[in-house]
Amino acid sequence: MLGTDKAKPSKTAADKAIVFAEREGYRALELDIYRDADTDDAVAPLVVFVHGGGWRVGHRRAPRETRDWSEGFFERLCSAGFVVAAVSYRFSGEALFPAQVDDVVDAIRWLREHAGDLGVASDRTYVWGASAGGTLAALAALVPHQPPIAGAVIWYAVSDFLALDVDAADTVEAQLFGGPIGEHVDLARAASPVTHVRADAPPFFIQHGEADTAVPFDQGLRLEKALRSVAGAVELEAVPGADHFFGGAPDVESIFGRAVAFLQRVDAELA
Repeated sequence: MLGTDKAKPSKTAADKAIVFAEREGYRALELDIYRDADTDDAVAPLVVFVHGGGWRVGHRRAPRETRDWSEGFFERLCSAGFVVAAVSYRFSGEALFPAQVDDVVDAIRWLREHAGDLGVASDRTYVWGASAGGTLAALAALVPHQPPIAGAVIWYAVSDFLALDVDAADTVEAQLFGGPIGEHVDLARAASPVTHVRADAPPFFIQHGEADTAVPFDQGLRLEKALRSVAGAVELEAVPGADHFFGGAPDVESIFGRAVAFLQRVDAELA
């Protein structure tokens, strides 16, 4: 068993800065593992968390709207019966798409290969992504020939790049592709989760603020519509009046709670 972060003042044990991949010419890619220190379960389901930051900044910490909770995002997931892996990936200033999703998929592969040591069930692996990380999580769950994912929680993510401003050269999307979306249509299409929907996709739970000024609510609708068009299992929760990061939402904890309940329902069918 991996070591624990003994300084953490909770019942959650953490193994941090575990290297899962090394790319020549780049920094090592790391992940952190969180688990309930008091659990007696021999094998637990795994949630792979993918952070946001416009694919250009960020850290594998919990989503910003949860960081002032007395019991944090990772701790609550562990209390709900999950082991959590928070993963890193290369930013757009280091490498253009598809490097980011390649890194997330490699993290999932590493986690599956080490499932026995980690005490997780590789066939009960879920993804949870926020903003830019939500796009990557959705791709990891949908792109074929990748490690199978059992379910996905997607927070306020881009799902169809071609529905954004295709001419803008100063956006985080343009930085991801190396220029305006309209000059990189094939890359933008490949980076759009709506491109990869399929009938046998894992269940999706999408939560998106209706007043999101960073990623339009229409992006959540597009992913829901695309999944429904192929009879995929999907739920979309519109958060009235909420901006990006659920700004303006009266109760983010209940939003989080419904996402956890979704994962528990899906997992109960697999356990």
